[in-house]
Amino acid sequence: MQDDDRSDCKYVFVCGLPRSGTSVLGRNIARLENSTGFKNTGVLEDEGKFLQDVYPSGYEDSGAGRFGFDPRNHRTETSDLFTAENVVKLRASWHSHWDKTKLICVEKTPENLLMTRFLQAVFPNSYFIVVRRHPVPVGMAGQRWKVNVTSLYRMFEHWLHCHELFEQDKKHLKHVYELKYEDYVEHPDRYHLEIAAFIGSRVPEPPKEDTFRYVAQWRNPVGLRVPEGAMEDVSGAHNKKYLDRWANLLRNSFFKRYYRHIARKYEPRFAKYGYSLTTGLGLDEEVLRAEGSLSAALGALCCLGADGYALMWRLCVRSKAHIKKRIKAMLPEFVLTKIKQVRQRASLDRGRVGVDSPHG
Repeated sequence: MQDDDRSDCKYVFVCGLPRSGTSVLGRNIARLENSTGFKNTGVLEDEGKFLQDVYPSGYEDSGAGRFGFDPRNHRTETSDLFTAENVVKLRASWHSHWDKTKLICVEKTPENLLMTRFLQAVFPNSYFIVVRRHPVPVGMAGQRWKVNVTSLYRMFEHWLHCHELFEQDKKHLKHVYELKYEDYVEHPDRYHLEIAAFIGSRVPEPPKEDTFRYVAQWRNPVGLRVPEGAMEDVSGAHNKKYLDRWANLLRNSFFKRYYRHIARKYEPRFAKYGYSLTTGLGLDEEVLRAEGSLSAALGALCCLGADGYALMWRLCVRSKAHIKKRIKAMLPEFVLTKIKQVRQRASLDRGRVGVDSPHG
């Protein structure tokens, strides 16, 4: 049997919104016994979407906080892309990067969250591991991709929309394991054991000696240094930073009535997933309800204003990016190489810091 059509393999797809911790979780799962993931591919975060040509590989046109609103990105077994030819192409593309001596093949791409049914149709022996993260860190971290700036309330709406789509798709899936990012960073060993049992693997003993590799990242020319064998450490510090910033917006921002409005608006919907936009932040919830009260009409107007501001900022940044791209196309190759080398040295001098919460 050919490697691109191996019935003896299990396929593990790590799913979650961008900035939900899918990258580090996916790499750790690929370190389990008899497991293989993508590595040293040269593409951002070694994501499978960049290693195939069956479906569009990015959400540059819609943005990290808006791609889920495009119905074309929600793919199921009824998708026009699900053809015999595409099945062969996608299997061949990914198997060319997986270790052929391993039987558990791991792929991590955030958009998998909206493609579970499609992936299960292409890879029948599929297992889905879905990670959720608090909407505030996901929303604020997603806004850091400046070319895709989106208003915070729209990021909240997108979080809910994507997870609601998954809840519908989940009914059609055979093997699903769900966890929260916050629980994972608190008890990584426990979740590694549970996930290993779920996919029929084991957690290996930590290596006495290890080697390292670099994972390509956006805005990080050197890449993220990660161990080959040992599990990567995870931390809840990133969540705290964003939640502290959110609490400050609710308490002190000039636009605090807007932020309080969206906190109250989305609180009941996020509560269904075990998250809160108000509790545990050291804030007086009575103040949030009383002083932050806005009429529905005024609240909608504030959201419209936030969308308008985000659109103007997005257009401004994209215009700069376009100009930069034009200039880059005019420069000789040796100049571009020199610039790249300078940037790499600068990143190394900074000790490869500045890498924030897990990408994807």
